[in-house]
Amino acid sequence: MSDWGIALIAAGSAILGSITTGFFAWKAGHRQAAAAEAAGNAQAGALISTVQATLDEQRRARAAEQRRQVYARLLTEGAALESDPHLEATAMAEAFSLVRLEGPVEVTVAALAYREAVQRTRFRRAEASQEMLRTARNAFIHAAQDAIRDV
Repeated sequence: MSDWGIALIAAGSAILGSITTGFFAWKAGHRQAAAAEAAGNAQAGALISTVQATLDEQRRARAAEQRRQVYARLLTEGAALESDPHLEATAMAEAFSLVRLEGPVEVTVAALAYREAVQRTRFRRAEASQEMLRTARNAFIHAAQDAIRDV
């Protein structure tokens, strides 16, 4: 075999070796890029889930605090009317309207019963009236506590 033949075989082998090595390197790089993309997507998904969970918890805490304030206002206005029956009942009516807006229905029903009990017992000090008032107030408090917990 001549020197030219040997040189052509060597050159062909080198080119074929380079092509084969390049192909496998390209495939490995492609797999690595796909794996990095999948890992990046998983990490981004986890971060988005964490941020969403944080926002949901903050929203829940704000809603619970809003309800707590509305319910406390009704109790405050009711207590004021209980202690001084000559006060105007407008503030309690406004507080009740806020409870109706805030809900839920169970709390609204209990608030209405409490409001009516306050109205009925404002000028009466009979023990039966006071017991009815305590029962209505406690029912409202329990319904409010449940609603705040369920937010």
